[in-house]
Amino acid sequence: MDYTQLKNQLEQRKHEIEQRMVNTDQLGLERGFASDMSSGELSQYDNHPADSGTELYEREKDIALLGHLKEELSDIHYSLTQMENGSYGICEATGKTIPYERLKALPTARTIAKASLNQDISTDRPVEEEVIENLEEEYGTDDGMTGYNEQDAYEQVASFNQTSMVYEGSSLMDSEDGVGYVEEYEPFVSTDIQGYTGEEHVHIERNIHYDRYMDKQDEEEDPS
Repeated sequence: MDYTQLKNQLEQRKHEIEQRMVNTDQLGLERGFASDMSSGELSQYDNHPADSGTELYEREKDIALLGHLKEELSDIHYSLTQMENGSYGICEATGKTIPYERLKALPTARTIAKASLNQDISTDRPVEEEVIENLEEEYGTDDGMTGYNEQDAYEQVASFNQTSMVYEGSSLMDSEDGVGYVEEYEPFVSTDIQGYTGEEHVHIERNIHYDRYMDKQDEEEDPS
């Protein structure tokens, strides 16, 4: 079988990869992974940690890209060597002839499609889908079921913690309307636009939160 067209395709791709590696100066990795010069800085002393984190991410990405290029270049060299010794197009696993259509789509193929190692199809799904499904089952909007609100979200997040989320100074959550607050009296006290300017300017809203707070105070004063 004539593989001239495929050979030309491989040699062209080989030249493109080699030229790209030269033009990008090995993606700058020869200057060192964590050196100041790799980022164009004389010193990292005055850099924000986020800037250093971004630079670290870019270096890691460059390493991955360079690895892919080297792996592809190695496969191309292998295929060109096979063409020279006459073993190109023969499946290394079964000994059968690799269909030309497969080689045209993947010139570096070493096996027929059925013998390829990349046959497994992952069935893994994002863990978020399981959480969303559970929420839909527990907090659906059908008859007899309540909607998902802030209180539900708080409890959902709290369920993933090893320790209790209620501690001194923690945010409390009202079970009725989901209004978050720090102190128990905050839902029923307020000031004007000037802020706190004295006790005489604090307004008391006699709502359900005020009643609960006062009931609690009475219980503490008279436990009987």
